[in-house]
Amino acid sequence: QVQLVESGGGLVQPGGSLRLSCAASGIIFTIYHMGWYRQAPGKQRELVAIISTGGTTNYANSVKGRFTISRDSAKNTQYLQMNNLKPEDTAVYYCNARRATTTLEYWGQGTRVTVSS
Repeated sequence: QVQLVESGGGLVQPGGSLRLSCAASGIIFTIYHMGWYRQAPGKQRELVAIISTGGTTNYANSVKGRFTISRDSAKNTQYLQMNNLKPEDTAVYYCNARRATTTLEYWGQGTRVTVSS
C-alpha cells in the first residue's frame, strides 16, 4: 500500500519559515520524481516545486529564491524548506510522487500552511 504522509504545516507569521516533510512508503523511492503542489481557497492546485530522480529541481516563479526542495533516499522522504513566507503562500500543500517515464502518480493527504500576522 502506497502512503505519502506530509507533516510540518502550521501557522506562521509573514517572513517566517517552515519545513514540510513527506515520508513515502510502499514505493521504490529512487525511481519516483517527487514534488510539492499547493491549493489555496478558491483556486486550482498548482505546482510549487519538483525534484527529479537525479536531483534536478524546478520551482514556480512565485517561490524561487525562497523555497528549497530536497530528497533523502535513505529516509524515503522529501522536504520543502520555505523561507520568507508571505500571506499568498497560504494553502494546503500536497506531496506528489510520479514514477519516472510513466504517468503513475500518488498524492498525500495535504498539510495546511497559514501565513498570517
